[in-house]
Amino acid sequence: MYWQPPGCLGRAKGSYGPPLLLLACVLLVACALLGASVANAQEKDPAAPAPNGTYRRPLGNDPVTMDPARINNIYSLSVTHQIFDGLVRFDHTLTISPALAQHWRSSRDGLTWTFTLRKGVKFHHGREVTAEDVVYSLTRILDPKTKSGAADLFTSIKGAQEFAKGRARTVAGLSAVDRHTVQVTLTEALTPLVSVLAVGHARIVPKDLVEQHGDAFGSHPVGTGPFKFQRWDRGKEIVLVANTESFEGPPRLARLIYRIFPGEASDQICHEFEQGNLEETSVAPACRNRIGDPRYQYVRRPTFTVRFYGLNTRIKPLNDARVRQAIAHALDRDTIIQEIFLGQHQLARGIFPPGMPGYNPQLKTADYNLARARALLREAGFPAGRGLPAIELWSAARSERVQSEMASVKRQLAAVGIPVEVQYETDWPTFSQRLAERKLPMFVYAWHADVPDPDNFLFKLFHSQSPRNLTGYANPVVDDLLFHARRERDPLKRMDIYRRAEQIVVDEVPVVPIWHYTYERLFQSYVKNVEVNGLGDAYLPLRKLWLEPVRR
Repeated sequence: MYWQPPGCLGRAKGSYGPPLLLLACVLLVACALLGASVANAQEKDPAAPAPNGTYRRPLGNDPVTMDPARINNIYSLSVTHQIFDGLVRFDHTLTISPALAQHWRSSRDGLTWTFTLRKGVKFHHGREVTAEDVVYSLTRILDPKTKSGAADLFTSIKGAQEFAKGRARTVAGLSAVDRHTVQVTLTEALTPLVSVLAVGHARIVPKDLVEQHGDAFGSHPVGTGPFKFQRWDRGKEIVLVANTESFEGPPRLARLIYRIFPGEASDQICHEFEQGNLEETSVAPACRNRIGDPRYQYVRRPTFTVRFYGLNTRIKPLNDARVRQAIAHALDRDTIIQEIFLGQHQLARGIFPPGMPGYNPQLKTADYNLARARALLREAGFPAGRGLPAIELWSAARSERVQSEMASVKRQLAAVGIPVEVQYETDWPTFSQRLAERKLPMFVYAWHADVPDPDNFLFKLFHSQSPRNLTGYANPVVDDLLFHARRERDPLKRMDIYRRAEQIVVDEVPVVPIWHYTYERLFQSYVKNVEVNGLGDAYLPLRKLWLEPVRR
């Protein structure tokens, strides 16, 4: 889960197609630049019932941290989304709605934004949220010491680059006008600022506690969200409890328990769900026969994701594009999806999922073609694979299905002479660190967008200077296209630029796209009021869930 400035916002696939998404983008930008003012969000309901019941969720790995500015994976985001609030949020239609900001307005040129905070909102330790906390939270994202994956998202704030380079002690464009008013000044209006502030890193933290605890804040987070952190038993569970002082009123649930299953043990998760030890489960192949079972609720919708095999372009022999192209042609991805994962996911033709602005149905991709794979290896100086060193393929998941997948990949590549050694590292922090250090030659990875915009995929994954470029891919033409796309105000021209960049990336194969996830979950029948948007599992508003009493 990673963030990049969206050029627009739209509804998820299934609500609008790409043309209407682009129209929605134009309308949103126009509204923002003219000075938008948003109505108050839901206020406390004095008649709301007291929190009740415990909700148990599976989590595929331990988070690395629960400090919002430093999160870099889906596991951290899933938990922090329930603990923290931002100034604004995405609702279930991917529309911006108020959170800690009661309302806001922008200047006509879109360069000055003023946010009015709700009065009386308290952090979990009891202190009121102030404008100073907001300025501090956004400033630390830009601080190189924080190493936030979202720093480039906020570089259009006036003075951001000077601050990041150590030339200024504060960010000139961030100011607390008074205790409950924040003003943000930009150097250029690339996108409406509110869409940037809805992403997961931009949650508001208490300045006093972060300064007091430093890195340890990520293990004992304190926010304003509907649930408060209680404890973290690494490798086992994370426990949150209801925040009865939430500005929206208390959540319906009394406790939220994330049960941790290291290595994405999907079959084990399914078994625990069937035994009544979880309130939900992903629909792993072992659970597919439960779809339609009246004891459970089935929820399905597309998501903005892509799962791929990353190829480290800095490590031999993968630094040769012909070897990477040979790998792409040697893999029968459709067979992997259909035979091992029983058709659970949608085959990925490229980087962008269907429904994403910029999705190109005419994209030219590497087909399953063994003869072409062998020819490319000959061109690269490895006829029939002779002289080709074994390539390590790493996975952080080790479920039975994933092991079958890895075995299939190994067989398919061996068929054209590419030797593969499969390795597993199910400790997510360790796996993540090795990825960041670019030490893994070939790896399995999934990208979950936080905004429905092509920049969130291409810039983050493939710009040469992006901290989330895990393959070391560098192409100055792609860099220039991505830079230009961020500044293109015409949405149709902007999408055309992203399509050109995607085609170059697909041709040079720093990654082999495998599938786009479909959000599929089974819920116990007594779970009520489930809301899912196109950003998927991490953005479930669990404050709205409630549990119906089970009849014995």
